[in-house]
Amino acid sequence: SYSLEENIKPRVQWLNEMGMNDSQLAKSIVMFPQLMGSVSFEKNMKPKVQWLKELGMDAAQVATMIVKHPQIMGYSLEENMKPKVKLLREYAFTDEQIVRALSSFP
Repeated sequence: SYSLEENIKPRVQWLNEMGMNDSQLAKSIVMFPQLMGSVSFEKNMKPKVQWLKELGMDAAQVATMIVKHPQIMGYSLEENMKPKVKLLREYAFTDEQIVRALSSFP
């Protein structure tokens, strides 16, 4: 749901804390409105950002990636992102190279 108090405000605050300014946030929402409601915050967005950080991204890189490609927040971590990273590792990509690739085009 798109409840202001339950969904939108906490997401905006969380994204601001990651380093997104209001202009970047507005751009992301226009490109992917689901960012504010239909994508699960606790089950999708937070675990995905945590995984990206564990992979080697810092908060600024994650924020930049969301601004450029906000739809990444709707991708399945288990069915989309992790298998792709696993495949890249099988082809001898380092985590640093994977982070650069994800930062450029998830």
